[in-house]
Amino acid sequence: MPKRRLRSPTRQDIVLKPVRPNAAVEAKFRRKLQRMIDEMAASYAYWTSAQWRAKPPELAQDSERADEPGSPAMGLRAEMERLGARWLKQFEEAAPELARWFSTSMAERSTETLRKILRDGGFTVKFQMSREVNDVLQANIGEQIQLIKSIPQQFHTQVQGIVMRGVSEGRDLHAISQGLQHELGVTQRRANFIAIDQANKANATITRARQQELGITEAIWQHSGGGRHPRPDHVAASKAKLRYDVNKGALISGEYIYPGQLPRCRCVSKPVIPGFD
Repeated sequence: MPKRRLRSPTRQDIVLKPVRPNAAVEAKFRRKLQRMIDEMAASYAYWTSAQWRAKPPELAQDSERADEPGSPAMGLRAEMERLGARWLKQFEEAAPELARWFSTSMAERSTETLRKILRDGGFTVKFQMSREVNDVLQANIGEQIQLIKSIPQQFHTQVQGIVMRGVSEGRDLHAISQGLQHELGVTQRRANFIAIDQANKANATITRARQQELGITEAIWQHSGGGRHPRPDHVAASKAKLRYDVNKGALISGEYIYPGQLPRCRCVSKPVIPGFD
């Protein structure tokens, strides 16, 4: 139960501005992920090339089986396993600190923005790290840790497939290098998606927890106005100025959801301060 409940000084409801994700924190988080991915991809490219040149698969004797110890295929497979273990460990070690920084920074910026919006609306509040807000923060951190750790796992699986298929199909090193570059692009795009998606979710969940802390029970759905492929039902909800229960979510297309909850959703909420009756 909220310890306080904001009320408009008049009979009219007050609709406040929405809290949007902090673009600077999102951009810095994305750059950190991209830098880690670039280092990982460069390592795979270097050591794969070195192993390939040391014993080119195409020069192996016809009688040499791919699964024999010392064969080119076995050497590349061993190199892949070594690289996979190395980079999985590095991402696992970096994930907790990076996720904690990102979630904490986003929570602080969202809270400060909400405080300013309330102050501009004539309300002075003092926020603390309540148990509910901390629970949301820790949940965000946990989700981001898992997403960061999944990056080298997926990259390794794809790259290992590219290399081993290259061996079995008789491709040259140039073709393998092109495959690695393609997978780097795929992984970078996934990192961009993670940064955007997690910024939206972190901002939305912290803002909702703060709204609940203040006893705000209603909000209005607002579409971001951005994105190349906006969801028609989200746009319609925004145009209709759909009011929804902050504790329950908005009923859109048959399900209760919150702004920023779905992948790539940049929608936000405009909290409603009710007038006295």
